[in-house]
Amino acid sequence: MFWLDYTIEESYFGWRVKGDTDTEVMDKGLYKPGDVFIVDEKGWLRKTDDLSNLMLKYKMKKELKQNEL
Repeated sequence: MFWLDYTIEESYFGWRVKGDTDTEVMDKGLYKPGDVFIVDEKGWLRKTDDLSNLMLKYKMKKELKQNEL
């Protein structure tokens, strides 16, 4: 599926996708408040419902990088 004629707006605290209205993409079901996404190596955003596992995975990766230094 391709979504055309949308704008990605970036701010110091994040980003959002805007259409004809500020909430058009949420109204159409692309995402909703509270959704969590993981960005993979190729730039795809993958939706996840398991926030606690995501946090543990981030913590483990951070610790591994610190141990490599």
